Amino acid sequence: MTDLARYGPWAVIAGGSEGVGAAFAHQLADAGVNLVLIARKPDPLEQTAERCRRSGVEVRTLAIDLTSPEAMDRTAAVTGDLEVGLLIYNAGANTCSEQFLDGDLSDFQRVLDLNVGTMLAMVQHFGRPMRERRRGGILMVGSMAGYLGSVRHTVYGGVKAFGRIFAESLWLELREYDVHVLELVLGVTRTPAMERVGLNFDVPGLRVAEPDDVAREGLEQLANGPVYVAGGNADDVARRNDPDRAKVVLGTDRMMRKLLGERDNR
Repeated sequence: MTDLARYGPWAVIAGGSEGVGAAFAHQLADAGVNLVLIARKPDPLEQTAERCRRSGVEVRTLAIDLTSPEAMDRTAAVTGDLEVGLLIYNAGANTCSEQFLDGDLSDFQRVLDLNVGTMLAMVQHFGRPMRERRRGGILMVGSMAGYLGSVRHTVYGGVKAFGRIFAESLWLELREYDVHVLELVLGVTRTPAMERVGLNFDVPGLRVAEPDDVAREGLEQLANGPVYVAGGNADDVARRNDPDRAKVVLGTDRMMRKLLGERDNR
């Protein structure tokens, strides 16, 4: 395991209440890193915080919707007296799965706010002091959805593609300052959020990762940016880069329909 103490004394985890975010929190707490956990739902947020406190670290919580206009100001207020050496931006759900022409633009704007707007604000806010100290880490959780177009991911896939290019560029920008930057690309992961949307984890041949495993991979690979594909999905990502875009998009669409339990009548 990477020496996580170099990223302390405090880590901020946006989306730190359950699933992969909670796994990050548990592993960092076990390594002695104090935590600021941010998420929308207060109950699972406090449950994760209490579990981490049992490891002997300090934990602060902020229950807020990260798409709200005051999210960054509230985060800055909670962390203003802390030296934050690690930012993990794990808050990147697809909050609008409508077909684009049927959805409301304001709902798609929330996808943009969560995956781009608030992420950029937090990276800039916490990254500037890291650059001055010439020490720190920024880990952004991405998705394999950002490698190709897919039904009901019209906007979400686009913002995830943006996130990967942003991470690569930021990695270049901060290399000389010894601030590590990584986008951790996830495939299908057995999280409460994925269970709530009814994903069929039993599709034959489907590779399903566990939150503890992908969080561990991310922390281990943080110094080896700019992008790491977790859960053994690197070969699948390589296939998604095939220049025959119609072939790869249609093929993946068929698999996604099985995953969601939908019938492909085309």
